[in-house]
Amino acid sequence: MSALLFLILAVSVNYTFAAADGSSSAPMAKAAMARWPDGKVTRGIDKLSDWAYDKSVLLAGLESLWIKTHSPEYLDYIQRSMDRLVTSDGQIPSYQTNEVSLDEIALGRQLLFLYEQTHDTKYSKAAAILRRQLETQPRTPSKGFWHKERYQNQMWLDGLYMAEPFYAQYAAMFHEPAAFDDIAHQFVLIEEHTRDPKTALLYHAWDESKQEAWANKTTGASPNFWARAMGWYTMALVDTLPYFPKDHPGRESLIAILNRLAAAVTRFQDRETGLWYQVMDKPKAPGNYFESSAACMFTYALAKGVHLGYLDSKYRQNASRAYAGIQKRFVKPDSDGGLTLTDTVYSAGLSGKPYRDGSYEYYIREKVGANDPKGIGAFLLASSEIELSDRGESK
Repeated sequence: MSALLFLILAVSVNYTFAAADGSSSAPMAKAAMARWPDGKVTRGIDKLSDWAYDKSVLLAGLESLWIKTHSPEYLDYIQRSMDRLVTSDGQIPSYQTNEVSLDEIALGRQLLFLYEQTHDTKYSKAAAILRRQLETQPRTPSKGFWHKERYQNQMWLDGLYMAEPFYAQYAAMFHEPAAFDDIAHQFVLIEEHTRDPKTALLYHAWDESKQEAWANKTTGASPNFWARAMGWYTMALVDTLPYFPKDHPGRESLIAILNRLAAAVTRFQDRETGLWYQVMDKPKAPGNYFESSAACMFTYALAKGVHLGYLDSKYRQNASRAYAGIQKRFVKPDSDGGLTLTDTVYSAGLSGKPYRDGSYEYYIREKVGANDPKGIGAFLLASSEIELSDRGESK
C-alpha cells in the first residue's frame, strides 16, 4: 500500500469514527485549540485584535463542551485565553473604549463564566466595566442601542448577540431586575422594524433616522436578509431566555419572537441539503452559496430552543437535517486527525469605509474561507446541542 493511500484511509477512518461516535465536536475543538494557542485567534490570514467578538463565540463553543464533558482541557483553554486579556485588578488593556461598540461586549460572557467557576473578582470587575458601557451606549429615539457610535441611529441584528446575553446574565447574577425590561425592549424593537411581512425574515439592520443610503426611506430597514445576521439574532434569543425571570412579561414576548423566527428560518431551509443560502431568500440568484456559520447558528438555536421547551419538538428534525448537511458539506478531515470547517464568510456589515451598501452583490462578494473562529465556535455549540439531544440529555 502506498504511503499516500494509507494516509487517505487513515484520515477517512479518523473522520468516520468521530462522526459515528457523535463526537465531531471533540476533534474540531482540539484542532482549534492547537491552531490558536491561548486564544490568539486569526481570521483567514488576518490577525484579530485581542479583544474580539469572534473569540467569544469560539470560547462559548468550548464552554458548551466543558459543560457537557467536564474535560479540564476546555476550561483551562478558556481561562488561559481570558487571563491574557485581564489584569490581576480587573482591567482590560485591549478593550477598545473609543469604539463604543456592542461588539466589545461579547467577551463579557466568558468573564462571567470564569467568575462563576473561580470566584476570582478580577473577572467580575472586568465584567462591570462592560456593564457600564451599556449605561452610556448611544440609543436611537426609540431607545434601541446603536450598534457602534459611528453608526448613528442604527440597530443591527448582530448587536443583539453581542450585548443581550451578557446583559441578561449580568442582571441575573448581580440582581438587576429592571434590566430585563430594557433587554426585552431591544429584541422587540428590532424585530418590529426589520421583520418582512411577506417572508417573516429579518432584514440585517434598521436605521431609525432613515437617513443612511442603504435604509428604506419608509421603513428604515436594510435591503437584504443576510443569513448570519439572523443567526446572530436567533442565538441571542436562546442564550438570553434562560436568564429571564419566569414571571417577566418580556419572556413570553421573546419566546413568541423565537417561534416566529423558527417558522421563517425553516421555511427557507434547503430541502436537499438542510442548509441555508448566504442571502436567504434568493436561492437561485447568481453567485449565492450555502454558508457554514449561519447553518451552525440556526442548528444550535433550533436544537436549544426545543431542548429548553421554547420551540415545538418538530424543529428537532430541522436541526438534525441541518447538522447532517453541515457534516457532509463543510466538515473536512485534517491530515493530523482533526477537523476543518469550510465556507464561512469572514465578515459582513453596513455603512463604513469603504461603504457597504447592503446590496445582494455586496453580500456575495465578501471573503469566504475555512476555520473562522466564530464559525468553529458556532459549530461546537451546534454539535453540543445535537449530541445532547441525541442522548436525550438536558442542560
